[in-house]
Amino acid sequence: MRPRTFIVSLVAPLVIVASSLVGLASEPVKLINVSYDPTRELYEELNRAFIDHYQSAQNVRVSIEQSHGGSSKQARAVLDGVRADVVTLALGYDVLALQKGGLIYPGWEKRLPDNSSPYTSTIVFVVRKGNPRRVKDWNDLLRQDVQTIVANPKTSGGARWAFLAAWGFGAGAKPPLDKLGTGQAAEPDKKLEIDESKGNEFVRNLYQHVPVLDTGARGSTITFAQKNVGDVLLNWENEAWLAIEEFGADKLEIVYPSVSILAEPPVAVVDKVVDEKRTRAVAEAYLKFLYTPEAQEIIAANHYRPRLTEVLNKHAGELPPIQLFTLAQLAGDWTATQQKFFADGGVFDQIYGKK
Repeated sequence: MRPRTFIVSLVAPLVIVASSLVGLASEPVKLINVSYDPTRELYEELNRAFIDHYQSAQNVRVSIEQSHGGSSKQARAVLDGVRADVVTLALGYDVLALQKGGLIYPGWEKRLPDNSSPYTSTIVFVVRKGNPRRVKDWNDLLRQDVQTIVANPKTSGGARWAFLAAWGFGAGAKPPLDKLGTGQAAEPDKKLEIDESKGNEFVRNLYQHVPVLDTGARGSTITFAQKNVGDVLLNWENEAWLAIEEFGADKLEIVYPSVSILAEPPVAVVDKVVDEKRTRAVAEAYLKFLYTPEAQEIIAANHYRPRLTEVLNKHAGELPPIQLFTLAQLAGDWTATQQKFFADGGVFDQIYGKK
């Protein structure tokens, strides 16, 4: 992989990825993709590939603008008027907010395979080289000599997945074993036997060891890797690999815990916008392209877990098997999860609000 460079700003300006083709009379079809914090590099590559693909297949030029920030803040920006043709966010709950706002029509999650999630990810640990604190699993994050860096789940989608992964471990969630490492999960909708009080107590203790809550996943990476705060970074798997590529394998390494959560970041066409702008055909083609073998290879090369098993297996050295439980197995759908854990007065406020 070639080196990449971090963008320090937590809410990046729109980045224009234009077609390299010149000399054509017609103006390109312009799309805006509003995405979450760590996907800048991923969509820069995917956009270039789609632009070439669509020009070749349809003889139509396309340009794509990207916008990145905390997932929930990005959804709010679309509700407040950003004219996104598509959203590629960290949480199904954020897409549901756009549905409730009348921008996305019901049934969006069934329009594309795998609940409209073309890739998955999970939550892992990043530690200093040599793992000086000997952190191996979630229980180690409760030790007095360990400080954990993680973003704020009130603003960051990745931080909500991290919170739920920690809560699930503390609650004793033990997912079935028969689809280890496939990027899927066995019996994904079957509720697991858990002890909620133990889950609450575990995250209460964990967040006592969190010295700062950044607003997004990328900000947490910068705090840990660039500012050298904390002993463990709790973050997306792809963000962990990006930190190693940027700051060096001689400084950081990844620890895979015994169990984590299957994160399924969704994508959706913003129906009201594309119908007004008359960009639906290109926007739908763009999201369908994400499931193609070409795009799945780009996804894997950027350390997200592709849905195509053969592509995932090809990249098993950097995306190793890990036991995963799902949101549905743990807590139900996103509406119930948001209300229980992250709404005002929810579990997170109860365990952290008076810190």
